[in-house]
Amino acid sequence: MTEATLPQIRRVAVLGAGTMGHGIAQVCAMGGYTTALYDLDLATVIAGHEKIRKNLEKGVQLGKVADATRETAIAALRTTTDLAEACEEVDLVIEAAPESMELKKRIFFDVEGHAPETATLATNTSSLSITEIATALRDPTRLLGLHFFNPVFIMKLVEVVHGEATGADHLERAITFVARIDKEPITVKDTPGFASSRLGVVLGMEAIRMVEEGVASAKDIDTAMELGYRHPMGPLRLTDLVGLDVRLGIASYLHRTLGSEAFRPPELLKRMVEEGKLGKKSGEGFYDWREG
Repeated sequence: MTEATLPQIRRVAVLGAGTMGHGIAQVCAMGGYTTALYDLDLATVIAGHEKIRKNLEKGVQLGKVADATRETAIAALRTTTDLAEACEEVDLVIEAAPESMELKKRIFFDVEGHAPETATLATNTSSLSITEIATALRDPTRLLGLHFFNPVFIMKLVEVVHGEATGADHLERAITFVARIDKEPITVKDTPGFASSRLGVVLGMEAIRMVEEGVASAKDIDTAMELGYRHPMGPLRLTDLVGLDVRLGIASYLHRTLGSEAFRPPELLKRMVEEGKLGKKSGEGFYDWREG
């Protein structure tokens, strides 16, 4: 199949209504795409839809989102707990489930039975192998990575990751889509951690080790990177936003696959996760988020 035979993307399904999923659904709907937000759990879907509505309202209040854009996005968005319904007649499926290889393989195996044969299939994984996930498919040329960043509606970057079998037609289609939702695509080869996670996790793990060793406070380490290196956000505050459990999972995977000590998770990170200090989503991490 050549690029010319692939229909233009008009309808999108986002699988997973959590932190990343609802953000991805929001930018898709804001981009004018008819968007289905799916999750197994009805309460999660409802919560995801409400977060999108609140984000859009806040954007209007701050003068960053036009009233018409908000109305168009809400009208373009629908929610469902039925996978077949979510995937019906879509041109692009974006999976935003937890970072589990077996879970993602199972999801795409099911998706392939529901989505049209011409649909491009994308995973939002931040580190797992696109090539391995694609082994669950009869047609692995359809699968690629679309790695969005949190918060999705603010962060401009999207890594478009091509696996060994990813078709050039689907790759070009995905790059065009990312640009049309007002994001900046970069193309990355399927390798552990891709580009962003591999660099970002190294910095995050070293920052945590510095806190562990008493080199400086979390706030001062973040300030050093923000003012000294012009990072928009320090590595420890970013870890809180991403989720300490998510960072631990990615670091463990990179340490295991790349064999570099730079990715070995610090004991402090493991302990905080065990104590339920997961960052913003739990109210406490390297910062206290309980007062907003």
